[in-house]
Amino acid sequence: MKQAVVLLSGGLDSATVLASARADGFACYCLSVDYGQRHRVELDRAREQVALQHAAEHRVVTIDLRTIGGSALTADLPVPKDSADAGIPVTYVPARNTVLLALCLGYAEVVGAFDLFIGANAVDYSGYPDCRPDFLAAFESLANLATKAGVEGAGRFRVHAPLVHLTKAEIIQLGTSLGVDYSRTVSCYDPDTAGRACGHCDSCTIRRKGFAAAGVPDATRYQESR
Repeated sequence: MKQAVVLLSGGLDSATVLASARADGFACYCLSVDYGQRHRVELDRAREQVALQHAAEHRVVTIDLRTIGGSALTADLPVPKDSADAGIPVTYVPARNTVLLALCLGYAEVVGAFDLFIGANAVDYSGYPDCRPDFLAAFESLANLATKAGVEGAGRFRVHAPLVHLTKAEIIQLGTSLGVDYSRTVSCYDPDTAGRACGHCDSCTIRRKGFAAAGVPDATRYQESR
């Protein structure tokens, strides 16, 4: 089988990307990153998706982006709730996808994969600059310039973002058709100690609306009923 490295956060989008890559015939080597994020429960959901979807391998890399801070996910800043503010929100983690994709790239060189999958989305999202197609294309160019495998012509690295132009409803419909168990994912930026979603952050709001628009029951465990 073809091999691919899948960046797996344990969220709705990355679980769908894993299912999509498997449906395309890839043996999936999953990489999750413990970067000091407030919502570390997502790593437990990532492990569950690896088991549920029979990934070939799963590695968890630990780095500490809290030493940089600058985000409500990696510093002692409040996560905005029920916010309609314009612009890039405080939940943006500086350079996160650049760092995470770089780790995926290194993993890919080790296992001999040339396909990297990421659940970036530029439609129903919080406006993060490192989720846009231009960024993904630029990282793909970097991958082929900055690696031994790329320079020696062993293959060409490709960054796949199959969800980038889909609405959240379309993503949920795709994942449902591929058998993704969304009850075993977490999208919330501020879950409680039991892993229940707050229901009020940007990510929860987008997720709720996506399930409603898709006509798919939302099995997310929320901290309160609304």
